[in-house]
Amino acid sequence: MDFALTAQQKSIRDAVGKICTQFDDAYWLAKDRDGGFPHEFYDVIAKAGWLGICIPEQFGGSGLGITEAAIMMHTISESGAGMSGASSVHMNVFGLNPVVVFGTDEQRKRVLPGIVEGREKACFAVTEPNTGLNTTQLKTRAVRQDDKYIVNGQKVWISTAQVAHKILLLARTTALEDVKTPTHGLSLFYTDLDRARITVHEIEKMGRKAVDSNELFISDFAIPVEDRIGEEGRGFEYILHGMNPERILIAAEAIGLGKLALSRAAAYAKQRIVFNRPIGQNQAIQHPLAKNWMELEAAWLMTLSAAWQYDQGVSCGPAANAAKYLAGEAGFDACQQAVMTHGGFGYAKEYHVERYLREVMIPRIAPISPQLILSFIAEKVLGLPKSY
Repeated sequence: MDFALTAQQKSIRDAVGKICTQFDDAYWLAKDRDGGFPHEFYDVIAKAGWLGICIPEQFGGSGLGITEAAIMMHTISESGAGMSGASSVHMNVFGLNPVVVFGTDEQRKRVLPGIVEGREKACFAVTEPNTGLNTTQLKTRAVRQDDKYIVNGQKVWISTAQVAHKILLLARTTALEDVKTPTHGLSLFYTDLDRARITVHEIEKMGRKAVDSNELFISDFAIPVEDRIGEEGRGFEYILHGMNPERILIAAEAIGLGKLALSRAAAYAKQRIVFNRPIGQNQAIQHPLAKNWMELEAAWLMTLSAAWQYDQGVSCGPAANAAKYLAGEAGFDACQQAVMTHGGFGYAKEYHVERYLREVMIPRIAPISPQLILSFIAEKVLGLPKSY
């Protein structure tokens, strides 16, 4: 049992970290204040080839695993970029996994190089206003007409739709009342985002202003049959394949952000003098920060374990969900404690920790709530009766 990063993994961490040094606190503070997608950061990451870290080599990627992607996303978040930087590349790193696994060779050759090279951005449209995480109840319909599907419906909390060229869309192709089980009859599409047929409304939110979140209104949107991924009606099965790696990556980002907040808090506690002594000399300051460090380290080990399981082809649902839960909670606690350590200055934007606290709410809430993870572990691991 070896807990050390390999030489390759260390080189990934160091290379990505070096790129991130080009984008300092002032850059991310301005993005948090003014908004606007961080194209400069995205383009540098793309140019260096990191968007294709999980894409097979024959399609222009690096062909590496979720473990390496998690190390990269952790590094981006911890660099000072936080969720603003991580979320700008997150979708393109993991999101097209269903295309990689279930797409045809023609589809993979047609769509993956654009993502790897950074020429195209994609958004992932699953969630709807009235269904939330109850994905089997999606109302967006795709009706086949000859060589195309006509789609109508709504999606919500769709990240990067303001700047995306492509959309990975889940829609119901068979009415719910006509299927044997609710998981059947959903189909997955990867196609051009036609803004003449898809109206994108940005949602104002408390953090991560640089990466937009949106509600989509879809009206008579035509999708060619050749843009359907896999078989009609099996889309739910396909997106499930990408949910565990998504949980692993979001966990890595939460931990990176928590470690960033912790490092800022510890540095401030060393230099802030009150009553003629650094506040870091007081155990009331030391102990919560020490606890944060232990919780973040434990969550990181769980995340690496989940990533290793996924890369080895081992069923990793419990580990991936546990990693996301532990990372979300540990990251939140560390960011909150960083604000408290700074006292009144923690509320000031110039010290950055208030931004971290706002941003860390994202991996705590999404893509699945901590309560549903607890229910999953109770049912699937402990064998308790289903509670919902």
